Amino acid sequence: MKNELLAIKEKAMAALAACRDGETLESLRVAYLGKKGELTSILKKMGGLSPEERPAMGQLANEVKVAIEGKISALKEEISKRQLYSRLEKEKIDITLDGKSRPIGKKHPLNTVLDEVENIFIGMGYKIASGPEVEYDYYNFEALNIPKDHPARDTQDTFYINDKVLLRTQTSPVQIRVMEKEKPPIRIIAPGRVYRSDEVDATHSPLFHQIEGLVVDKGITMSDLKGTLEVFIKRLYGEDSVVRFRPHHFPFTEPSAEVDVRCFACEGKGCRLCKNEGWIELLGCGMVHPKVLANCGIDPEVYSGFAFGLGLERMVMRRYNIDDLRLLYENDVRFLDQF
Repeated sequence: MKNELLAIKEKAMAALAACRDGETLESLRVAYLGKKGELTSILKKMGGLSPEERPAMGQLANEVKVAIEGKISALKEEISKRQLYSRLEKEKIDITLDGKSRPIGKKHPLNTVLDEVENIFIGMGYKIASGPEVEYDYYNFEALNIPKDHPARDTQDTFYINDKVLLRTQTSPVQIRVMEKEKPPIRIIAPGRVYRSDEVDATHSPLFHQIEGLVVDKGITMSDLKGTLEVFIKRLYGEDSVVRFRPHHFPFTEPSAEVDVRCFACEGKGCRLCKNEGWIELLGCGMVHPKVLANCGIDPEVYSGFAFGLGLERMVMRRYNIDDLRLLYENDVRFLDQF
């Protein structure tokens, strides 16, 4: 048995000396010290020794075991250090290199201008109102004096979910909902996304943003509307802004007008952006039609009001001299970094 123990020790030490990785080291540990290992098999034969031989063989077996365990432990530490050094070498960082800067996000120009518009109107005593984008046909058209056979529906073709539900073409339904729930005086603006079946070009998109305003009280006149919009446009674009009002027709207002601002790209000379007209249509407005007031339970003999609708994208284009609406939706960082 002595020779067997010494042979196992010699064999184990030779195998361990050639070991270079943790997986092989674990295999060797199991092969020699495991439950079915070579040294364990020898130790099971101890019972067959005489009482005189047993102490000496027991001591030798223990020395062999301690020697093998010591070698395994030393190799395990050595391999662990070697792996750590290798990893550090591969993952080392050159602290002399410049750090990588991370860009900081900021507001989209649409949100920037929307916040300014809201602040201007809040400063004039208006409240912010909101409503659903998926709207009933009644609120989007009928309550606004646009029955099913009215030709105005052709110019506001939208996306229908069914005969009674659609994606709103304007934020005017918010005005109706407010007038149904609140009594005059009313002074609100209603910003939000709207949808129309428009061809995409430099000034049109099937999805865009609108800001509608509504004032209802006793003694409201067209001069109040005109003065309000002129103050708003000059605060947003500057005192040098040139504004004009053109007579127009809307089913939900009477009288009605279109409000234009002089083209910011050509200063009124005519260009692609203004379609060679020198003016850019900015919004529609007018005095709230008596039928609309009556539909909402407000007596048109006692109260009057005005309403207006602004296209947010067109205001942003005017503010930042952008000549193509599509730039606002393409998420091109080179474009957005300018704001």
